[in-house]
Amino acid sequence: MTEKTAITPATHTAPPAKFSHGVRKGDILQVAGQVGFLPAAEGQAPTVAGPTLREQTLQTLANVASVLREGGASWDDVMMIRVYLTDTDHFAEMNEIYNAYFEERGLEEAPAARTTVYVGLPKGLLVEIDALAVLG
Repeated sequence: MTEKTAITPATHTAPPAKFSHGVRKGDILQVAGQVGFLPAAEGQAPTVAGPTLREQTLQTLANVASVLREGGASWDDVMMIRVYLTDTDHFAEMNEIYNAYFEERGLEEAPAARTTVYVGLPKGLLVEIDALAVLG
């Protein structure tokens, strides 16, 4: 049986509870919900990338990518992305940012995706994204 490996990139703060930023088991890598925190600075509380959806979304995608890399995957391995927004008015802007991000990276096949509104993110956070990758 393949063992599970917890993944927490050096750029990420330690999770506040007993969970991992990502878990890999065999060829499957699940990236836990990531938010727009800037890379961790020792001794400092997590800092949000900025107040705008664009700033937070780009940082969130960078954080997901960091977990993917640490787990031996890339965006090309991602099968499913789930996006959680805190405001329905952000759907159109999120789609623009998302499309441009993956176009710039030359992603040939888009993963399946789901976007939903979720109002339970900590104050100031506008977006959370998780991803499921299959390697091999």
